[in-house]
Amino acid sequence: MATAESHVSAMQQQRSEHANIQSVTQLFRQRAGIDAQRTAARRKVSGRWQDVTWAQLAKEAEETGWGLIAIGVKRGDMVSIIAGTRVEWTVADLGVAAAGAITVPIYQSNTPDECQFILENAGAVMVFVEDQKQLAKLRQLRGRLPKIHHLVLLEGEGDGEWVLSLEQLNARGREHRGRAPRELEERIQSQTRNDLSTLLYTSGTTGVPKGVMITNDSMLFASEVAVGTRLLAREDSHLLFLPFAHSFAQIIKAAWFGSGLTMIFAESVDKLVDNAGETSPTILSAVPRVYEKAYNSVVASGMANPGLQGVLFRTAMREFELYAYAKAKANGQAYNSLAFTVAKKLVFPKVRDKLRKRFGGRITKFVSGGAPLAKKIAYFFDLLGFDMLEGYGLTETIAVTSVNLPGQNKLGTVGRPFPGVEVKIAEDCEILMRGRNIMRGYFGLPEATAEVIDKDGYFRTGDIGELDADGYLKITDRKKDLIKTSGGKYIAPQAIENALKTGSELISQVVVIGDKRKYVSVLVTVVEAEAEKVAGVTPEQKKLRTAPTYAEVARHPAVKAKVQEVIDKLNQTLPSYETIKRFTILERDFSQETGELTPTMKVKRKAAAQKYKKEIDSTPA
Repeated sequence: MATAESHVSAMQQQRSEHANIQSVTQLFRQRAGIDAQRTAARRKVSGRWQDVTWAQLAKEAEETGWGLIAIGVKRGDMVSIIAGTRVEWTVADLGVAAAGAITVPIYQSNTPDECQFILENAGAVMVFVEDQKQLAKLRQLRGRLPKIHHLVLLEGEGDGEWVLSLEQLNARGREHRGRAPRELEERIQSQTRNDLSTLLYTSGTTGVPKGVMITNDSMLFASEVAVGTRLLAREDSHLLFLPFAHSFAQIIKAAWFGSGLTMIFAESVDKLVDNAGETSPTILSAVPRVYEKAYNSVVASGMANPGLQGVLFRTAMREFELYAYAKAKANGQAYNSLAFTVAKKLVFPKVRDKLRKRFGGRITKFVSGGAPLAKKIAYFFDLLGFDMLEGYGLTETIAVTSVNLPGQNKLGTVGRPFPGVEVKIAEDCEILMRGRNIMRGYFGLPEATAEVIDKDGYFRTGDIGELDADGYLKITDRKKDLIKTSGGKYIAPQAIENALKTGSELISQVVVIGDKRKYVSVLVTVVEAEAEKVAGVTPEQKKLRTAPTYAEVARHPAVKAKVQEVIDKLNQTLPSYETIKRFTILERDFSQETGELTPTMKVKRKAAAQKYKKEIDSTPA
């Protein structure tokens, strides 16, 4: 089993290999030189999986870099990318880096107004857009974005003027290369570790998005720790769907270049599991919502089984609930029973085999980050024999702080801090950290930067937590999310929300309300398909298109009763001041399009509270 000391040694080796590397571009070029003919990436084209070698990726990236120089992109310019997770995103990003410019990723789900804010705030001079849909956003903003001199379509034809296709960009690059054959190389060699690599904007869950300045050195550090700890290794095949506008995906990118693993680009989050079955990855990194859905799907399927198989599964899940409750107790007490022993021999191995086969047969590691993972989910995957490795980090720390590692996984924590990351707990229990993972600051916001980075270089995370005797970090809540009732009691809402979401396959999203109120109440959304089952909607009604709407199903007495049942069960485990007294089932689920969810499926608490103020104020029992 690997030890902390062996990880430090491995990191030192990584650092030694990076000694002469000054930038992400140079790290990538080193990898492309070593592994030219190995598979760098896999993508689906016209229904078939296609391999992309490191040499091919390097050639396309260099062409894009030349194209950017040809259309006037200068060192230090801001260049944005609005696209989904695909190989072409990486090509554009590497081209930007080679030209000495700074990448500003934007989620493809962002509205035109949100795009405008980021582009204006960053001062972007050009934008890569994925397709006609993304192009349409920018066309309507053209008059308000005078600094942007070109758009480049990753997919589709341009007009040869303001909008260029990728091939038109590359053609201009080839012409320019003939006139100045050394310019690209000079730009690459002049890069330093202190140069900005990317400008990542916060999700806006706690206010106006801020541009987080990430240097080349921070990205190289991310590669060193992820590869040095063998969280990601050369022999891995990583299935990626996370958007590169998220810091979690950025460290995976850095580790990809540092390790030489194969990156499998999923078609979409909806096709994630199908893509896994087709490509047999060894590791998946995702946000908790993905694992919540996988858990609920497994449970719903098993519970619906007829006959003896269904009886065994339902018994197994009742025992698992008792096991998970015992594991969650502060003293970590064990749970054993004859029924649980039988379930571990007869039921859970079949679930494990089915899940492993569904993910292609080779997967061993699941990494969770971006938000707290419900303990029940971690216990379930662990019980099935998978490594569910929860980690912790923020955009301001390039998502690198700590992570659980295979063989050293302590469930209920986010692992030990990576070597080189200093973590301490302030008097008010806020987590503070410093190291090469910390951002340079917020772009154009020196006062906001000074508020979060103290004179000793410690970053104030805004998260509440503790370090245990073995050095493992545990997150208890967001400092700003703590709710103080009118009775003066503090409540951590995320634990309640996670418990409800994993307590029933019926519940989709939850927002706890209680600040300055006498009691705790919750807003709930439901999974439409499950709500239809509870409400007794028949296949014939669906076939004849006479089935009730989401709103009508959400109001059904049986659905309300089922939600009440889940809440009552949870209330039995909570202190009196945390128990949920009232709830409201909303008439539609949260979504990115309507502004309640971030692109990584986290609820924007403030946005939800403002939008549903009327419901919160009334909150019927």
